[in-house]
Amino acid sequence: MRRIGLLAALAITSLALPALANPLFSDPPATATPRARMEVLHVPSGGVEINAVAYLAAGPGPHPTIVICHGLPGNEKNLDLAQALRRAGWNAISFNYRGSWGSPGAYRFAQNPDDARAVLAHLRRADVAARLGIDTGRIVLAGHSMGGWVTAMVAAEDKGLAGAILISAANMGLRGDASRAELVAMSAGNMEGLAGTSPTIMADEMIARAADFDARPRAASLARQPLLVLTSDDGLKPHTDPIAAAARAAGGQVSEAHQATDHSWSDARLALAERVYTWLQALPAKR
Repeated sequence: MRRIGLLAALAITSLALPALANPLFSDPPATATPRARMEVLHVPSGGVEINAVAYLAAGPGPHPTIVICHGLPGNEKNLDLAQALRRAGWNAISFNYRGSWGSPGAYRFAQNPDDARAVLAHLRRADVAARLGIDTGRIVLAGHSMGGWVTAMVAAEDKGLAGAILISAANMGLRGDASRAELVAMSAGNMEGLAGTSPTIMADEMIARAADFDARPRAASLARQPLLVLTSDDGLKPHTDPIAAAARAAGGQVSEAHQATDHSWSDARLALAERVYTWLQALPAKR
């Protein structure tokens, strides 16, 4: 009986002890100053102002910041990842390329890396960084699907990034054996969020600019910052394997992980947040 009483007491005590909170899934205290907040941004790029949203972490900062590039067309914008990282103390920036999801202009693949560069330049402005609480020495660029290609293209030349993340990335310079008709058909589906383009325009751009769009020749330059490459069961691993291998061969710090899930990580969203956050926490500042 004494043993049963002891076990009961231990159980009650354990219930009374606060659980160790996972910062990804624990709201910040309401007493934080400033409180977590959201700010709409209009970023100059290519003669227009593209739409962006800043998810700003609680506390005085400055905070490390991640910029997330969405894919094609961008139905999955990884906003849950942005929210989770904000809870964990990171600012997270989401933006829409020209001609996508309400941003002005006509959509073209070639413009997407330029738009990401414009967002980074905007966030590094002293007045913007001060207003948003951004640690400009700890800015990470991440991208999903086609956004992973955008990330690889931009990170290969940006010397100020603290890191880069490719999530189920597609290399837009690889068309494989796809014919023009197949590329047109691929470009016809679920593209309602894009303006000023068409399936034939997108297909013809991929064909005409294949060499320019190939991230592999630039991959060695990704060695200048730590690189996280996450793949899934979507058939795109061959797109990123050579990129990771080239960065590693050039002396880069490359981390790779595979998740048995679909292209959008539909049943592994918490795993995605945990993988990304764990990697981010080990990054040094880039000065």
